[in-house]
Amino acid sequence: MADYILAIDQGTTSSRAIIFDKKGSIIATGQKEHEQILPKAGWVEHDASEIWRNVQEVIGLALSRADLTRHDIAAVGITNQRETAVVWDKTTGKPAYNAIVWQDTRTQAIVDRLAEDGGVERFKPVVGLPLATYFSGTKIAWILENVDGAREKAEAGDLIFGTTDSWVLWNLTGGVDGGVHVTDVTNASRTMFMDLETLEWRDDILEAFGVPRSMMPEIRSSSEVYGAAEDSSLLRETPIAGILGDQQAATFGQAAFQKGESKNTYGTGCFLIFNTGEEIVHSKNGLLTTVGYKLGDQPTHYALEGSIAVTGSLIQWLRDQLGIISSAPEVEELADKVEDNGGVYIVPAFSGLFAPYWRPDARGAIVGLTRYANKNHIARAALEAVAFQTRDVLDAVNADAGVDLTELKVDGGMVANDALMQFQADVLGVPVVRPVVAETTALGAAYAAGLAVGFWNGLDDLSANWQEDKRWEPSMDEAERDRQLRLWRKAVTKSMDWVDDDVK
Repeated sequence: MADYILAIDQGTTSSRAIIFDKKGSIIATGQKEHEQILPKAGWVEHDASEIWRNVQEVIGLALSRADLTRHDIAAVGITNQRETAVVWDKTTGKPAYNAIVWQDTRTQAIVDRLAEDGGVERFKPVVGLPLATYFSGTKIAWILENVDGAREKAEAGDLIFGTTDSWVLWNLTGGVDGGVHVTDVTNASRTMFMDLETLEWRDDILEAFGVPRSMMPEIRSSSEVYGAAEDSSLLRETPIAGILGDQQAATFGQAAFQKGESKNTYGTGCFLIFNTGEEIVHSKNGLLTTVGYKLGDQPTHYALEGSIAVTGSLIQWLRDQLGIISSAPEVEELADKVEDNGGVYIVPAFSGLFAPYWRPDARGAIVGLTRYANKNHIARAALEAVAFQTRDVLDAVNADAGVDLTELKVDGGMVANDALMQFQADVLGVPVVRPVVAETTALGAAYAAGLAVGFWNGLDDLSANWQEDKRWEPSMDEAERDRQLRLWRKAVTKSMDWVDDDVK
């Protein structure tokens, strides 16, 4: 019997393959970064063909490092950067254009055009999302409107769309030779095209965006067998049986299955998800309503989400654009050299402000600078910006849910940073808890796949796997917390109203 599950984690900066055992422990990992293509200010692209090559490579790396073959793998799960849009020719397998990444803001003019009739919340009662450059819908529309021949090919039925889960699945199951064109409910809920109640594409909304229905993948649950890996794959005949968008996958990996449970993932961006059970809760405080998960024929679970565009990528910016650090872990070393931020606050609105503000006119700002400030203060302010943004989102969750969170489960790459986690507990005023397996995104995809093929018997098995690794208790007094939050929110206002019509 196969003793392992393999998860493919197609992320914003890299693709990974991680092999898990029945206890949810990591056996082996393969990882490879892909190029971040930045043609213009506000434009962020990926080469989808490079991503697929990397996925194949990391599968091989993980299998070889574990000394396993396809016969040892019971099923494959996929998790992915959710709103990144890939449009490709189903007859050639070639992308029509680079993948347009979720951080990309080039589609603001399309957002504005669609908002002329009904405002930015025009479709929100149906899809749970405001009109924003963040989601896939406007990215597909941009490709159809700006890539030569794309509109004609799409209307002829040759071009198809998918988020990167669909792109990986289609290629893994045969590509032009019978590839399965499917997405799951969590990814579909991030396009602006899926009705939250019916879990079907809305033809009227597709028509408003100018997107042919023929481009769209079939919507399926998060845990079922979609197909098997093609014969030429290292995973030949292995069932592909789970798909969850990355943030929903992390929530699932944290075993936050029930109404009222939540998690916060610290990655390229930061994403707090609050499980609302089988109830669709429409936010009045700037949060997104989304699908949490759906297991086969079981009822759909929904969630509220606070999405922050720039957290881990702010540390990358310090490294790659400013050269203040040469590796990400150095930011903690610099921050530890000073007792506080020296009055410096960084608002990383590189792609505008996401939840709970939704201000596309905002841009990044560093405020409170004096001659006293140095790179150590800037490093500390960068870490603190992550925690402050999370506090803003958590306040919105508490207001919408009507119940204050008593502790926050955390995961993602940045949770290894003790200074950040302690400040996060301080600024929230509640404990912050890290699990033993911090790779909860890949683990969630593995869980979804394993459930579909009977590798695990049910959610109780998964809950039993969850173990606490470390807990940070708040130590900041209330007066100091209030002062810091007041200054942070003042800094946020300084980032707004920056983009005028003539600003490129």
